[in-house]
Amino acid sequence: MWSANSISAADVSASGLAAERLRMEIASNNIANARSTRSLDGGPYRRQQVVFAAEVERQTASDRSADASLGGVRVVDVVADESPLPQVHNPGHPDADENGMVTMPNVQLPHEMVDLVTASRAYEANLKALQIYRQMNEQSLSLLQQLR
Repeated sequence: MWSANSISAADVSASGLAAERLRMEIASNNIANARSTRSLDGGPYRRQQVVFAAEVERQTASDRSADASLGGVRVVDVVADESPLPQVHNPGHPDADENGMVTMPNVQLPHEMVDLVTASRAYEANLKALQIYRQMNEQSLSLLQQLR
């Protein structure tokens, strides 16, 4: 039981690190494309969002303490934000329609900055948890060596 729980603690933090890193990459990509009126799909860039889900590990039949335990987080998908695309009047723009309106990406820089900051803080929290876990294991090994 000790080894299963100790490995799980490191795995939970590691999954959080990977998921938050991806969320920071997606937010950075959104910022980079905030003015892109042409994408591979042919229209303006659509903001991307990361969808997370909790990992649940089923307990073995011999461990009847709980039906399931948390096993970290996983990225389910990266989806396009389907909110309306804003239109601005800019008749000189190459993508302007006959009325001089340009359809712009639905990226809002303040929203992306909040996403970056929250993802960064969550990344730091997972890193700190992993560091504390490592310190606890080192202290445990040190105590066991002193008992010999």
